[in-house]
Amino acid sequence: MTQEKKNLVIMWVANFLVAASATMVLPFLSLYIDTMGNFSSEYVQKWSGMVFGITFLSAFIVSPIWGRFGDRFGYKPILLITGYGIALCIFLMGFIQTVEGLFILRLCMGLVTGFIPTSLAFISSQTPRHIAGRTLGTLQMGTVSGSLLGPLMGGLLADAFGFSYTFLITAVSITLAATVVLIGISEKKKSADTKEGTIYTRKEVFNHITSHRLLLTVMALSFLVQMANFSIQPLLALYVGGLTSASNIAFLSGLAFSATGFGNLIATRSWGRMGDKIGYEKVLTLLLILSTLFIIPQALVTELWQLVILRFLFGMAIGGIIPSVTAFIRHAAPVSMQGEVLGYNQSFRFLGNVIGPTFGGIVSGFIGISAVFYVTGGLFLCAFGLLWWSRKQTAAVKQV
Repeated sequence: MTQEKKNLVIMWVANFLVAASATMVLPFLSLYIDTMGNFSSEYVQKWSGMVFGITFLSAFIVSPIWGRFGDRFGYKPILLITGYGIALCIFLMGFIQTVEGLFILRLCMGLVTGFIPTSLAFISSQTPRHIAGRTLGTLQMGTVSGSLLGPLMGGLLADAFGFSYTFLITAVSITLAATVVLIGISEKKKSADTKEGTIYTRKEVFNHITSHRLLLTVMALSFLVQMANFSIQPLLALYVGGLTSASNIAFLSGLAFSATGFGNLIATRSWGRMGDKIGYEKVLTLLLILSTLFIIPQALVTELWQLVILRFLFGMAIGGIIPSVTAFIRHAAPVSMQGEVLGYNQSFRFLGNVIGPTFGGIVSGFIGISAVFYVTGGLFLCAFGLLWWSRKQTAAVKQV
């Protein structure tokens, strides 16, 4: 086995562990807040959005810095810093007693968030461009497989042992993933396609992004898609609670989360392979349409099984977006600035992660959780319109 294939296998396993561990706690974050005091439902919804989103606000600020650091010194140090850093923050969450304390820990966690995006940048840097979509889709399968298992395990552990023990188990799992990277990963300071060694200034990187219409559009899509997707995630447990009178809400919430992950698992690699053949921007256009069609009906469900089916179909559509965007950037940016460009793209995603939960909490507080699905569908539709317009403009320029 070549070192590149060994790295891919190790990062697949590590991403599986990190994704499974992280999603163990996400489905019941709002339920955990509810145990910290006698709060109103409006208070819990508001703080759920803020606690969920603050991690991504701090990550939004530091992501380009991590990306530039990776271009200069390699990705393995970042993987270790983020892996062990996330584990420590989650470990401490198991002992926190107040909503404000949880908020501060989630903020600190954002400063070291980026293990999975960094792994995508790392594998992308060692992968030939013509198979980038397929390879990144394979890596993404590790993430979505973990996301599939994590909510179910988290729900079971939370129902059986309580929330605090689930945080501790999560921290141990992420520590294990970082240790696997420490021992097994060997990073070569070269590109998969070229040995280009040019060092670009921040201004040159910024100018490259802003002068490339389609690249800038794809990065804007990252913001809109994440805002749309994350506007409902912190509220999903509460939405599931309104659909059933069962006592094991944490487990059922995990089931709804896992349905999306299972859809990801089935379709992600196929979307990547299709992008390699016909173009990633074309695949993204199709995925945005499908995401719109599958998210809006979730507002109309009356039974939990209906929600699970729609979350599964939605997962099949949205699962191809991240590897398609990453592979597109792999083609659109010079090798020596790819880490920083991916860092800016990650900042766009984190900004969506920040605004989405807060926006979703505000919308649900005024007109109900089901209305958030309509707003989310509108955001996917806006993303589709933006990409369609940008593709049309780019084609027109090429014909001149």
